[in-house]
Amino acid sequence: MKVLILSCNTGQGHNAAGRAVQEEFLRRGADCRMLDALRFARPKTSKLASGVYVKTTTSFPGAFGMAYRAAGAISSSKRKSPIYFANTFYGEKLYSFVEREGYDCIVMPHLFPAEAVTYIKKRHPMRAASFFVATDYTCIPFTEETDMDRYFIPSKELTAEFMGRGIPEEKLIPSGIPVSKRFWGKRDQRETRMALGLRADGPVVLVMTGSMGFGNISSMLEVIKGGLPENGRVIVLGGNNEKLKERLRKDSRGDRRIRILDFTDQVDLYMDICDVLVTKPGGLTTTEAAAKGIPMVHSAPIPGCETINAKFFSSRGMSLAAGNEKEAGALVLELLGNETVRKRMVGEQRHFINAKAAVSICDAIEEYCEGKR
Repeated sequence: MKVLILSCNTGQGHNAAGRAVQEEFLRRGADCRMLDALRFARPKTSKLASGVYVKTTTSFPGAFGMAYRAAGAISSSKRKSPIYFANTFYGEKLYSFVEREGYDCIVMPHLFPAEAVTYIKKRHPMRAASFFVATDYTCIPFTEETDMDRYFIPSKELTAEFMGRGIPEEKLIPSGIPVSKRFWGKRDQRETRMALGLRADGPVVLVMTGSMGFGNISSMLEVIKGGLPENGRVIVLGGNNEKLKERLRKDSRGDRRIRILDFTDQVDLYMDICDVLVTKPGGLTTTEAAAKGIPMVHSAPIPGCETINAKFFSSRGMSLAAGNEKEAGALVLELLGNETVRKRMVGEQRHFINAKAAVSICDAIEEYCEGKR
């Protein structure tokens, strides 16, 4: 089977989902390639789109939230949006590539390529089957204007929402959000701590800010430090936000309990060593943590789908949701002090989250493509 995965660089969650599906297909021996869909657009389009997204969400989150709400208000299966038309400009180039390379299917963990493929299908007979992978716990605006063969959604509890937006039930597969097999289980906490150069005893809090370094972490740390024992540790993954990391290191200078790290590809290891995780409610990071079974506090979300992600998790007992960073710090201390709540939270995560969603997705794609032959 020859598989093309198309994503975009507006937030790394979409790419992480795509890589998880690619990882599983490669394990099965498939010819699977993952590309940035915007590479088929004008030069520098991908870099520009990524830059605008990061700048807006980190510097103007309120404006991003307003744009998301406006998009939801105009989103409809009866008409096409500006997002659709923007992605038609590279449709012909993408179509030529797909046909020339002879792909059997296209998997899309991002709306943009799904819009482009919808445009292609209106104009050309496509040999390749098309699949959309939702990476948030909601039907994001404009999903309903796409035309995919199947839609992989995070939970069966979201089926009614997707149907209400105009997507036929027979096209919906409640698979869960795909995460890498690195997140399917946990390593020994003590051994992993020692391997990372940390003391084996004492509580560890992991604070994740996303690849872009989002949030007022300083105020959160002040609260946590006030109640953290001397043998406790707080590890902050600061992503690529150099200004944030510089400020945090300055604020925590002299406090051996605080460690500020640069961007790392060992997130799974740091999840294994922590007792409580603090993260903004992105669909992928949240799912990765739940797949491992980690007690979790959601910090203030980027307004939009992250707000809904936080509500989905907290309302089912899979996380505690904070309205601001100080509140997040207080919830961390509360969770550290209550083992019963931590165990119950992990149990709910096990109940609602399919850690091996990538396997379910690849199984369904193979079955669908076999049926077309």
